[in-house]
Amino acid sequence: MFMGLFDGTIDFYRQYRPGIPAIVADVLDAAVPDCQPRRLLDVGTGTGLVVEALLGRFDDIIAIDSDPGMLAAAEDALRPQLPADAQLRLQEVTAEEFTPPAGWQAELVTICRAFHWLDQAATLTRLDAQVSPDGAVAIFADNSFWTATNGWKAAIRTVIQDFLGEERRAGESLFQHHHRPYSEIMRESPFSQVEEYAVPVIRTWTADSILGYLHSTSFAAPQLFGDRLDAFDSAVRATLARYSDTDTFTEDNEFLIRIGRRDRRDR
Repeated sequence: MFMGLFDGTIDFYRQYRPGIPAIVADVLDAAVPDCQPRRLLDVGTGTGLVVEALLGRFDDIIAIDSDPGMLAAAEDALRPQLPADAQLRLQEVTAEEFTPPAGWQAELVTICRAFHWLDQAATLTRLDAQVSPDGAVAIFADNSFWTATNGWKAAIRTVIQDFLGEERRAGESLFQHHHRPYSEIMRESPFSQVEEYAVPVIRTWTADSILGYLHSTSFAAPQLFGDRLDAFDSAVRATLARYSDTDTFTEDNEFLIRIGRRDRRDR
């Protein structure tokens, strides 16, 4: 799933990837019943940003990722914050191969900024046995900088393309675009009853944090530039300077959340 895509990015990922806003966590929390125990499965957890946002709302958490470095960073970040009455298990495994403990079913499965890396139909089919009868699967993401929604983002993307080529990279390979809406894919799965929520997000960046974010991605990871990394960083800074005299860059973004449940007639 992720192995190799994020080599060299982990320190940048934890520090510069935007976290999950509280309002998004509220939507996820409200999507499933309040019960005891309340179980969460976070797929493609990375450095644990989703789990961090939902700490205190679920007391039995399994977070999976196929990148051991990401999981180590998640362990370091999450373990000190874990409530005393909560259980957290981090597992190095892909979504396509994960099997929960016997009898364990999640009230909520979260897949944030990761669904495009998965065998989507196969993952949703496997989750049918891993989600409680009244549980839900939440697939959600905000837009990356590759999706240019304003002038300075478009200019940054052009700099990346100047250094790495026109096509979006995914580590050493090219990114494989998925053109079908996720809701459509979900409606063909066991979680066919889909609700969508759009949560606006406004962020403020600096040149340093923009570069940190870029180096956390699979399309601008540091190792992709080789001995041209310093030249790339300088080009990004020079480009951004044309858009702000105060090193302040505003981004209008949104989280699009898709929550899928089983058809009640199938329960």
